[in-house]
Amino acid sequence: MRAILAALVIAFCAMSTAMAGPFEDLADQGDANAQAMLGIMYYEGRGVPQDYVLAAHWYRKAADQGVAGAQAILGGMYASGQGVPQDFVLAAHWSRKAADQGDATGQHNLGSEYSIGRGVPKDYAQAVHWFRKAADQGDANGYLLLGAMYHNGTGVPQDYVTAHKWYNLAASVFPASEIKQRNNAVAHRDRVAALMTPVQIAEAQRLAREWTPTGAK
Repeated sequence: MRAILAALVIAFCAMSTAMAGPFEDLADQGDANAQAMLGIMYYEGRGVPQDYVLAAHWYRKAADQGVAGAQAILGGMYASGQGVPQDFVLAAHWSRKAADQGDATGQHNLGSEYSIGRGVPKDYAQAVHWFRKAADQGDANGYLLLGAMYHNGTGVPQDYVTAHKWYNLAASVFPASEIKQRNNAVAHRDRVAALMTPVQIAEAQRLAREWTPTGAK
C-alpha cells in the first residue's frame, strides 16, 4: 500500500509546495487515500517541507479509516517517537491493525514488538508467527528477522540451514536504498555459515533458490 501511494505522490507531485493543495482539499473532505498521500509527502518531504508532526497527523486520519499502510507507518512513528510522543503500546496497536489486514510492514513490526516485549508481552512464538507472515509475502525484513530466530533458536528449534536460507533471501531482496540492511543480512548469513558444513551450506542455498513467496497474508 505504501509503495502504491508513494508512486502516486511521485507521479502527481512536482517539487513545489503548491502541489499539496489538491491533496489537502480532498483530505479535508475525508478522502483516506489523499490523507495517506499527504502523510507520505510530509514524512518524506516530497513537494512539501518535511514535517513529521504533520505526517503523523495525516497518517492518523488515514489509519482511522482503515488504510493498512498508514497504520503500519504510524505504528513505526509511535515506536520511534517520530512526530508523536513515543508510545510502545500505541506502536503495537497500530502495527497489529496493519498486520491483521495483511500489511507486511505491520507484520514484521508487530513481530519485533513480540520478540522484545515492547508494548505487548514478550512472546517468541508470536514473533515467529508474524515474521513468517511477512516472509510469506517476500518481505526482506521478515526474511532477516525470521533468520535471526532460527539462528538463535528463539521461538523455534535452532536450525542453521534454515537461518542461512532466510538470511540469504533477505540479502537478495533488500533494495539499493537499504544497503545497510542488506549488508546486515550478508554479515549474519556469513556468520551462521561459519558454523555450518559445506553440505549444509549447499542445502541452505538450494532451499533459498527454490523458495517462492506464497503471497499469503
